[in-house]
Amino acid sequence: MFKYGFLRIACAAPILKIADPFFNIEKHIELIKKAEKNKSDIILFPELSITSYSCGDLFHNTSLRNKTILAVEKLLKETVNIQTLLVFGAPLVFNNKLYNTAIVAQKGKILGIVPKTYIPNYGEFYEKRWFESGGSKKNEIINLFGYDIPFGRDILFSMEEKQEVKIGVEICEDLWVVDPPSSEYAKNGAIILLNLSASDAIVTKDEYRKLLVKTQSAKTISAYAYANTGLFESTTDMVFDGSCFIFENGVEIASSKRFSIDSELIFGDIDTEFLIYERSRLTSFENTTSQMRNIFFNMRNEDGEIIRKIDPLPFVPKDKKTLEERTEEIFNIQVSGLIRRLKSIKEPKAVIGLSGGLDSTLAFLVVIEAFKRLKLPLNYVFPITMPGFGTTSKTLNNVKKLCKLYNVNLEVMDIKKISKEVFKSIGHPEGKTDIIFENTQARARTYLLMMRANQVGGIVIGTGDLSEIALGFCTYNGDHISMYNVNAGVPKTLVRFVIERKAIESEKEIKKILFEILEQPISPELLPPTDGKITQKTEEKIGPYELHDFFLYNFVRMGFSYDKILFLASIAFNGKYDHTVIEKWLKLFIDRFFTNQWKRDCVPAGPKVGSVDLSPRSSWRMPSEIEPEGFSFS
Repeated sequence: MFKYGFLRIACAAPILKIADPFFNIEKHIELIKKAEKNKSDIILFPELSITSYSCGDLFHNTSLRNKTILAVEKLLKETVNIQTLLVFGAPLVFNNKLYNTAIVAQKGKILGIVPKTYIPNYGEFYEKRWFESGGSKKNEIINLFGYDIPFGRDILFSMEEKQEVKIGVEICEDLWVVDPPSSEYAKNGAIILLNLSASDAIVTKDEYRKLLVKTQSAKTISAYAYANTGLFESTTDMVFDGSCFIFENGVEIASSKRFSIDSELIFGDIDTEFLIYERSRLTSFENTTSQMRNIFFNMRNEDGEIIRKIDPLPFVPKDKKTLEERTEEIFNIQVSGLIRRLKSIKEPKAVIGLSGGLDSTLAFLVVIEAFKRLKLPLNYVFPITMPGFGTTSKTLNNVKKLCKLYNVNLEVMDIKKISKEVFKSIGHPEGKTDIIFENTQARARTYLLMMRANQVGGIVIGTGDLSEIALGFCTYNGDHISMYNVNAGVPKTLVRFVIERKAIESEKEIKKILFEILEQPISPELLPPTDGKITQKTEEKIGPYELHDFFLYNFVRMGFSYDKILFLASIAFNGKYDHTVIEKWLKLFIDRFFTNQWKRDCVPAGPKVGSVDLSPRSSWRMPSEIEPEGFSFS
C-alpha cells in the first residue's frame, strides 16, 4: 500500500488458449510479473482464466481437471516471491461437484477460494450444465496440495497491517442479480470488490456493464474492479471483448482497450482512506455482523508514485458537455431557491448591490431570471452600485451597461461621504488605508442596501460565494450579511463558468459585457486605484482561488489531512506552482478556514448546489474556538 492509503489494482485480460491451462499459466505469470514490477497490490484475472471460459463439456473431462490442478500448482511455485495478491479463476471439484471459482493467493500460497453463487442458464449461457452454485457454501474447507483452504462465499480477505481494508470477491453473474454477494461483502466491511467475468460482447452491453459496476461501486461506497475475458475465447456463438475497468465510489479510475489481440493490463490507484472516511460519514450506510471468515494477507510495504490523475479543479467538470449541464443545473438551483424565497413575500422585491465583479454579476443574473419566471415586473428589482475609494471607471461603466441592457434602473449611491463621516466619528485618519478603511466601506454598502430594502419592502440578495465563505474573506456585518445569498453554495472556480454559460446563451450586446466582466481581475475595490486601474487584487493577497478550491474540496468533501492535501496538490499543480508556494497558501487556507468559523455561524440562508457546503444549519458544524495549529500537520 502506498502513502496515504492508496492501493494499486491491476486488471488483466490475458491471451488464452481454450482448455490449455499450462499455456494460460505462462501468460498469467507474464502479467503477474508486470504487475509486481509496477508495485500492484492486487492483480485480478477473468472468470475461469486458467482454463478459459468457453471449454464447454470439456469442463467435465478428467484430463482438463488434472491439468488445471497442476497448472495452479505451477503458478503458485512461480509466484513464491511475488508480493502482489493474485485473484484468478479456475474450475474446481469440491465434494464431487464442479464449481466455478475465484482463487486468491499470495506468495505461493492459496489464501481462500470463492465459488460463484449465481449460475446463469438463459440465452447464450448454460452454465448449470457444468457448475453448481456455491451460494450455500459457508465455513467449508477444501484440501489442495496437502493443506486445508477456506472455501465458500463467506470469505473476506483482510489486510493484516490495516484491517479496515477488506476485499470481497464475486464472479460475473453475481453482479447482475437483485442482491449481489458484493452487497453483503460491503455491509460486512469490504471496501474493495473484485469481479472475475466472462461477459460476451453484444451491442450496448459494455455500456450497461459499466453502469452496473459504477452503480454498485457508488451504492456500496467501494472500489469495484472488473476483469473480463478477451477475444481468445471460442467465437462459435459469442465474442468476448476483454473489457476491464475500475471504479471508486461511482467514479471511473481506469479502463482498458476493448477487442485487443494482445493481453491487456490496466492499473488503477484507489484511495482506501477516502472510502473508509466516506462510510463513516454516511450514517445510513448499513453495517452488518453476519458470520464472515476473515482471511489475512500482507500489504506491500513500499511507496511509489501514484498513477492516478489528481484533478486540480475538482469542482469543474473537464468534459465540455458535462460542464454545460453542470453550470445550467447550478443556475437553476440558484434561481429556484430564490423563487421560493420570493414567493414567501407578499410583494416580492429584490435589492442587490452590483460591483461589476463576478459574484454580484452572477447574483444579478439569478435575480433577473427568477423575476422573469415569476412573471414579476423588473422594476421590482433594485440594483444599486456604490462606488467607493477603490472603484474604477471601467467596473462602474460595466455595471451601468449591464443594467441598461437588462432594462432595469440602476441607482448609484456613492459611499465615500458616509465612509468619511464614520472615519471622523471614530477618529480614524482618512488617508490610512488599513482594515478599518476597507471594512467601513463594506459595512456602509450593506447598511445602504438594508435601508433601501426596508424602504421598498424587499430583501437584500447576497452575492458572496462559497470560496469567500470558506476563507472568511468578507466583512462581518458587511458583505457577510444579506437576507438570502444565492451564491452561498457556488465555489469561485465555478462562478466564472456559470457566467460564461449565461453569456454564450445571451444576445450579442449582453454577451459582450459579460465577457468584459469575466476579464476583470478579482477585487473588492476598496483601496484607491493607480492610474485608473485596480490595484487591490484578491489573489495576490490570499492566494489563487484554484488552489483554495482544491484545498476546500479535499478538506471538507474528502476529509483529507493537511499532509495528504499538500501531497495531492503538489501532483495536481505540478509545473504550475512549486511545493513551497502550495504549502504557503495551504497554511493560509487552514488558518483562515478555522479562524473564521464564527462568521459562518451566522451566515444567511442560501441554496446548496454541490457536495461541499458550509451552512451551519445543514452542512458544516464546527466550534468557533478551535485552533488551526493542530491541523497543520497529520
